[in-house]
Amino acid sequence: MAARKILVVDDEKNQREILQLILSGERDDAGVPRYIVVTAASGQEALRLLKSEKPDLVLTDLKMAGMDGIELLNQIDSSLPVILMTAHGSIDTVKEALRGGAFDYLEKPLDRATLLEVVSRAVSRMSAVDDEIVGVSEAIARVKKMIVKVAGSTSTVLIRGESGTGKERIARAIHKSGPRANERFQAVNCAAINENLLESELFGHEKGSFTGAVGEKKGLFEIADRGTLFLDEIGEINVAMQAKLLRALQEKEILRVGGTRAIRVDVRVLAATNRDLEAMVRDGRFREDLYYRLNVIPVEVPPLRSRRDDLSLLIGYFLRKHGGHAVRPMDLSADARRMMMDYAWPGNVRQLESAIERALLLAEGDEITVEDLPVEIRQMAQAGGAGGFRLPPEGISFEDVEKSLILQAMEQTGWNITRAAKLLGLSFRTMQYRLDKFGIRRGSIE
Repeated sequence: MAARKILVVDDEKNQREILQLILSGERDDAGVPRYIVVTAASGQEALRLLKSEKPDLVLTDLKMAGMDGIELLNQIDSSLPVILMTAHGSIDTVKEALRGGAFDYLEKPLDRATLLEVVSRAVSRMSAVDDEIVGVSEAIARVKKMIVKVAGSTSTVLIRGESGTGKERIARAIHKSGPRANERFQAVNCAAINENLLESELFGHEKGSFTGAVGEKKGLFEIADRGTLFLDEIGEINVAMQAKLLRALQEKEILRVGGTRAIRVDVRVLAATNRDLEAMVRDGRFREDLYYRLNVIPVEVPPLRSRRDDLSLLIGYFLRKHGGHAVRPMDLSADARRMMMDYAWPGNVRQLESAIERALLLAEGDEITVEDLPVEIRQMAQAGGAGGFRLPPEGISFEDVEKSLILQAMEQTGWNITRAAKLLGLSFRTMQYRLDKFGIRRGSIE
């Protein structure tokens, strides 16, 4: 594992040197240093080093001349884990800082074992996140650091992002890097369950509560007790169900269908959507109080087009994941790799994985060739553009890019929604939603 870079900020030279000595001296089983330590004598110097050194973790004193630790915390990217060091008399201030986003705190005089334990806990969370999420781009690095910060809390998290960006992977990373990692992670796609059955699925039911209820059944809230419940496609549930979900989140108790006894549950809820919930709130299709209850900690997952630096890593990861049946690891030919790297990937990481899995099954030689790639990728060579699509000029918003791709896909397929969705790597339902979202109708090509 690569050494983690720690920025130590303290206006006392002796304190900086002691911390650097302790942290730099830590080694793994192979004798490799665990931490690279960079020091700053002030908050102002720390802000300069944040840009040039790009540390994984900040360890800062609270009381410093000039800019103190709280001021520094407020100017640091919210995704970067920060550990505060303070004297006993400032504990109330630190607790307020924890609520404001600090990862943890240490009391002075520092205890070596406690220092290493807190730093190790932060680094362990980073490692758990790295194991779950592939990528080193700046866009995905921000998401990883945010996960490390929020994993230890019990607050609800709303994961936003386009279809296929890997929102469930983000949810699993939050679960695996937090204190509930050894408990159950239960995922449910709210859009895939009939709305009449969703209440029973989430909260359970009592025997005889409805036709077919031949016995009592535990719901997912009970099953995930002490663990994590991931509610995917949260924007698809109806208003009546939203009210019941809100009560479960607020009261931390559920009522089975047909039941009269409230059941206490200890569940951390993570939710995800590709919907514009703010617009749904304005339209009265999503409860405002539920929106704020879910959106305590927002996490935005970037589309694949915003993390092009990760494409090569993701291709390698999926080749290994789906190529396990091969006698030896299979790779892409130079032309096939170039096409994969140049393609627009409107269906994001899910489309990339599907393309590689399919290519591995079709490949007959020692490597994946252009002929093994899906037709929508091969169109690139014929159309002379990214993935066969005409991307808008630079400076255009991602929404304009998305609308342009959808318009072009519809045009190419003769306005056949099913074929256009397949071309973009989207589900039929998601394609319909996006057509409605952008008001796209036949004849709206500009």
